[in-house]
Amino acid sequence: MDTSIGVDAIVEKISAELNEAPIDVGVIGIGENAHIAFNDPPADFGCTACYKLVQLDDACRRQQFGEGWFPSFDDVPTEALSMTVSRIMQCQHIVSAVPYSVKAKAVHDVLTAPEITNMVPSTIMRMHPDVTLFLDADSAAMLDESTKKKFC
Repeated sequence: MDTSIGVDAIVEKISAELNEAPIDVGVIGIGENAHIAFNDPPADFGCTACYKLVQLDDACRRQQFGEGWFPSFDDVPTEALSMTVSRIMQCQHIVSAVPYSVKAKAVHDVLTAPEITNMVPSTIMRMHPDVTLFLDADSAAMLDESTKKKFC
């Protein structure tokens, strides 16, 4: 991606390409704070753009470093381009692999929150008709049996 053209031009270009056809499969990350694709709490569920520039707070940056995506915390950027929640929800199918115990609370909160809320952004996926979550025993550790039967 040619970053010399600037963020707005990149977003415009990617958005135009995305609007040419529906997205068959969205492969989406769920963060330790239950963010969905860098849409941190409180996520903007109403944003209709395809992508937006988001600020990565220190907790998010620590997660990226801890997962091994960057060689040091200082190498983790403070901004990222993220697909918006509304655009994610337009994907025909959503797939998310959520491993490891550090995400157990997020998985629990996403699947058991009493309502869909932008404070637990990934709860929005419960409104999508075709979502597949891949959990390991560690990330599912906080789920009770009835929740596991319903979602796993």
